[in-house]
Amino acid sequence: MRSPINRGAVASVDRVRKVQDMKCAHLTAHGAPPEVVKILDVVEPVAGHGQALVKMIACGINPADLLGFEGRYPGPGPFPAPCGIEGAGVVESVGAGSVLSVGDHVISLSRANWAEKVLAADEMFIRISKTLGWRDAAQLKINPPTAKKMLADYVELKPGDWVAQNAANSAVGLHVIRFAKDLGVKTVNFVRRTELIQPLKDHGADLVLVAGNDQAAQMRAEIGAEAHVPLGLDACGGAPTRWMADGLSDGGTVVNYGYLSGAPCEVESGDLIVHGKTLTGFWLAGWMGSASRTAKEELFAEMSAAFETGKLVSPVEATYGFDQLGDALAHAWRGGRSGKILLTPNGTI
Repeated sequence: MRSPINRGAVASVDRVRKVQDMKCAHLTAHGAPPEVVKILDVVEPVAGHGQALVKMIACGINPADLLGFEGRYPGPGPFPAPCGIEGAGVVESVGAGSVLSVGDHVISLSRANWAEKVLAADEMFIRISKTLGWRDAAQLKINPPTAKKMLADYVELKPGDWVAQNAANSAVGLHVIRFAKDLGVKTVNFVRRTELIQPLKDHGADLVLVAGNDQAAQMRAEIGAEAHVPLGLDACGGAPTRWMADGLSDGGTVVNYGYLSGAPCEVESGDLIVHGKTLTGFWLAGWMGSASRTAKEELFAEMSAAFETGKLVSPVEATYGFDQLGDALAHAWRGGRSGKILLTPNGTI
């Protein structure tokens, strides 16, 4: 005899099936990013008290993401772990007591943003202008505040000073050039390829040189031995840190904020002892963890306005949907790009 159908159970199963189609990128192991980041289906979450559910529209792929996937930078875990440092979207639903509203545009401060939807407490989202384009919103969280705070927090820069930086064609580098110009500060910008020199000059760079172990001598030949260079911004580590320190004025500070070389920072003892130079580090996540919500809102409102007025420009080279995640990561991982790679979890923008 056929067993009676439990229609309540069937309805429950159907309901579960309907919410198990949300896609989320997960890091499954450390290794080559295109091989170890996979799209998994997960149960779509529901906003609880003081929470918001955000439909993600655009997400940036940053060097920190790629280094984390390789195991060379603090990253997600245990495996499989939701991932993606940066992303922006629209509030789709809110729980009781939420300070956000359905339809708000927000950036997510979590580090698990490569998903069709992200659930988090209100404090993990910051409202942004609805007139800010999604391509800019996807790049708002990391690079602009990094550039702004490195120029502001370590050295009291004065008009006429010089700031030196390597990886100057990066998004951070582009923002440093524009923010420095606002301060009346000139920039010496080191790149790895001669074809990058003119585009950076067009962007507003005062001096662009090809990096190498003679870069301090190159720089001084151009700007003069007496030019004041109190700050150097190092995205590389390894020997490039030493090359940067060599060119600074006595008492100058090198701020290391990246691992691009994969090697420990180098610096000559003479630079530290005889010339009074300092090597320190910057990590935006540290500031994010201690700053008040008001401070974060003010900073991101300033960064948003800088994009909308054209003060900041960050080119996008390509956008990819979730079905092209491997291609997107391969594109971001290789060198020689001229702009950011974005993911669009819910379709084209």
